[in-house]
Formats: sequence, C-alpha cells, structure tokens
Amino acid sequence: MFIFCLELHLDLPARSLKEKRGIVKSILGRCRNRFNTACAEVDRQDAPGAAVLAFVTVSPNKVIARQVLERIEEWIYEGWPDVEIVASDISEV
Repeated sequence: MFIFCLELHLDLPARSLKEKRGIVKSILGRCRNRFNTACAEVDRQDAPGAAVLAFVTVSPNKVIARQVLERIEEWIYEGWPDVEIVASDISEV
C-alpha cells in the first residue's frame, strides 16, 4: 500500500476571506467528488489571497497514486485559470 500527498500553494483572486472560502470550498468539494481523495486547506487560512491545499490518496500501485495527484494539479490549473499555482510538491508518506 502506498500513500501519496500533494501540497499546493495557491495565489487566489480573492480580496476577502469570504471570497477565498468560496474558491477553496469549490476546489475541495469538486476534487473529492471527481478523484475520491482526501483534501483540506492546511495553511494560510487567515490570508485572503493565498491558500495551501493538501490532497492525499492511497493505492496498491505507486504509479497510479502519483498519477492521480498529477491529474489533480492539472485539473486545477485548467479549471481555475485565475488561480495561480505557486508551488507544488508530491511526496510519499
């Protein structure tokens, strides 16, 4: 069994925490439904223009687990063109 984690640092087009919450909840909710992964905002909760999101997947195959997380990153990049991915890190837990 392999456990992989994707950590994304994002710049958001939000001026308030309320706008940020709408963007982050949309990304997390759709990701849970589409990719069946665990995900949460893990840092920068008090900064309206930034967010750190984490996504975790478990698989019996190392390659498949990593590919799922790579697809999530691409999906966010394509689905939210106004959200900038500042940094990305995929690691095995």
